[in-house]
Amino acid sequence: MRLYAIGDIHGQLDQLHAAHERVFRDGGRDALIVHVGDLIDRGPDSRGVVDYLMTGRDDGRNWVVTRGNHDRFLPKFLADPGWIDPGLSNLLGWVRHPGLGAAATLASYGLDPELPEARLHAEALRAVPPGHARFLAGLPLWFLHPLALVVHAGIRPGVDLQDQAEDDLVWIRKPFLESRAAHGPLVVHGHTALSRPTHHGNRLNIDGGAGHGRPLAAVVIEPGAVHLLTDGGRQPLLPE
Repeated sequence: MRLYAIGDIHGQLDQLHAAHERVFRDGGRDALIVHVGDLIDRGPDSRGVVDYLMTGRDDGRNWVVTRGNHDRFLPKFLADPGWIDPGLSNLLGWVRHPGLGAAATLASYGLDPELPEARLHAEALRAVPPGHARFLAGLPLWFLHPLALVVHAGIRPGVDLQDQAEDDLVWIRKPFLESRAAHGPLVVHGHTALSRPTHHGNRLNIDGGAGHGRPLAAVVIEPGAVHLLTDGGRQPLLPE
């Protein structure tokens, strides 16, 4: 039994292809691959990432994609350009926030992010395929496997999975990251970018920072073992 997982993608289509190839070499083209979300923003080809993963789904590939906080921004903007994610620490929306990477996503759809917001919204409604918005908005918040629970940001410690709040699942940091409690299954997550994937015993952070120019991580999880997949083969990820 094995499970493959890929970290936050952030518009890095070439890196996503490369990560999938590392998985295919290790486990074959029918391997179960779970992606921790944040498909879009910051990187150069958010549209291409969404297209690629949608095509894989439609072709029956054994891929699961969970929803990240960034995956909420585009569909919410299309539905209501004034919407502000409650997880943000300021009152700036997706388009105006300097650190979220909306400009790169909009540019990948052929839009000029410098347009006035009202016009930008109107142009986005024409440029973004409705299926892309539905795909992002409909991504599951978590995936439970016998080897791990895969979720974008983490979980609220001590709360049953069925009672977890969406905002926690896509945004949580400190209460989850600082907890040493056993959560039952190993929690595989992203959201908090590190220099490399790190195994903390009760959780495995696989956001290697692709949204900040670092490699996109792919790992394989097996009973009692976790390995990082590299071009040179497996590297063990031991609990720290």
